[in-house]
Amino acid sequence: MADSDTRAQVISTYHGHPTFICAQCSAVIALQGELISKAFSGRDGRGFLMHSATNVKLGKKEDRQLLTGVHTVADVLCMGCNERVGWYYHKATDYSQKYKEGKYLLEREKLVKENAWVLEDS
Repeated sequence: MADSDTRAQVISTYHGHPTFICAQCSAVIALQGELISKAFSGRDGRGFLMHSATNVKLGKKEDRQLLTGVHTVADVLCMGCNERVGWYYHKATDYSQKYKEGKYLLEREKLVKENAWVLEDS
């Protein structure tokens, strides 16, 4: 299996849990319970700050000028389809932004919200 072909490694054992899934291939990207804030901006619109993500791999670390200053980040790629779904904050230079370190920014336009509702039979 080539390094870029990670589809076989996608974990899908989150039945019954509300999730965010990749809009491209439907791989689970994060549990909704890991959401910190919806008040963030991504490259393509609004973004979600998350404690964790799953079924993702990180791109190369780079310093990037974002709205809140320079941050060391890495693109977050879906393991199911290699779609870029956001970025991971490795380091923030400004002290007021340190809370983002170790967190994920997932772009809303790249995700679908799955609520895992169960309808009871009447």
